[in-house]
Amino acid sequence: MTSHTSSHPTPGTGRRRTGLRAGLVAVAAAAALALTGCGGGTASSDSASASGSDSGNWPLTIEHVKGTTTLDKQPERIVSTSPTLTGTLLAIDAPVVSSAATTVSDITDSEGFFSQWGDVAKERGVQKLYPDLKFDEEAVIAADPDLIVVAATGADSTVDQYDKLSKIAPTIVVDYGKQSWQSLAEELGKDTGHEDGAKAAEAKFSDRVSEVKSAVSSKAGDANVIVWNGQAGTTAFAKPGSAHADLLESVGFSVKGADDSMDTSEQKRSDFTFVSLENAVKAMQAPTVFVANGDDATVKDLKGTKVMASNPAVKDGDIVALGNDSFRIDYYSGLNILQKVQDALS
Repeated sequence: MTSHTSSHPTPGTGRRRTGLRAGLVAVAAAAALALTGCGGGTASSDSASASGSDSGNWPLTIEHVKGTTTLDKQPERIVSTSPTLTGTLLAIDAPVVSSAATTVSDITDSEGFFSQWGDVAKERGVQKLYPDLKFDEEAVIAADPDLIVVAATGADSTVDQYDKLSKIAPTIVVDYGKQSWQSLAEELGKDTGHEDGAKAAEAKFSDRVSEVKSAVSSKAGDANVIVWNGQAGTTAFAKPGSAHADLLESVGFSVKGADDSMDTSEQKRSDFTFVSLENAVKAMQAPTVFVANGDDATVKDLKGTKVMASNPAVKDGDIVALGNDSFRIDYYSGLNILQKVQDALS
């Protein structure tokens, strides 16, 4: 079995990857990774990567927030306990055989896989590890992984189960909360030997950004990006520098957020400011408003809110629904967002 060790890193130490001497014994891998990858390593028709061959230096030592993990050879069976990470693993063409699933809803398929990449997972034979994000140790064992990928934070994090998981197979903990999907793809590409897949995904995405920027150039200008929760809820405004702002700015818009003094949330976030309806009226002054985590019904509700009637985008501007899969931006949801922007504004 592939060897793995865990030790707590020295405070302040960055993430390091070191290729160990090839003379060490490489061990066969066997794992099932779901939702984030490709079963058997077969490339999907819409995969960004055309290469499934080994790359990188093996054995490989990966330093992460829970310690150090050594992979004797490139993983062939990856299990993801984080649906959020699964999308990026799929995008780089990593061999995911099984993935945890979240609760079935309007943002998932019937398996509980996020809708933006559910079809890709099905095509590649990715199995559901367990439903409703309810950790199941026996299911992980049965998946027979040679690498387990865990999220450091978030509702889909199983970091508290790290000790159990690391006894089953080499386990790494990845923090997706503080980086773009591109940065995450680069990190996972290095960890799995799919750096070429990460580069291919980024290049394809960049080409699509350029196409959309050209198509919507006549509409480019100030914009708000919001999550509209109705009159009874708070409205979330994306902050400049957030993933949503960065994506919309890449196609020519200048995203304006809400003043931090308006924030009503107990735990402040780096990506969104949550404001009352009264302050949402004051903050939503851009001629273009993008509605994340929303569809046409969400836009209709926003336009039908009387206190919003005089706001520029409601009165004579553009309000664009980015889709129910647009709150978490990965390779697949990002492409979906770009398509909706182009369809609405070109």
